[in-house]
Amino acid sequence: MTTPLDPEMFDPMCPSSVLPFRIGDKWTGMVVRCLEQGPRRFGELRGPLRGVTSKVLSETLRAMERDGLIRRIAYPENPPRVEYDLTPLGRSLLPLLDAARAWSREHLPELLRARQAYDAD
Repeated sequence: MTTPLDPEMFDPMCPSSVLPFRIGDKWTGMVVRCLEQGPRRFGELRGPLRGVTSKVLSETLRAMERDGLIRRIAYPENPPRVEYDLTPLGRSLLPLLDAARAWSREHLPELLRARQAYDAD
């Protein structure tokens, strides 16, 4: 028999409860990858992020800016021009994304087989 789980095992002040980068967050990692080579405009981001709506991309960018992962640079031009760029904090996510990509490459066939077996039941 396994040891029962401690109901107090997660400290309410645990930093994981405020993590800006969640595994289930579909767009943050992709935005980080899009900005890896330098600043991009909103329209440029929409190209490779084909499935994202303008609203969701805007919300993602705002949340990332709030968390200090990106900075929004507004140029006082006519017409106005806005670019998004990774901060050093945002760049620190790149090794994590590399690790997740490597894990996926190694384990994706196994994961897909497990899903297929589960769905067949």
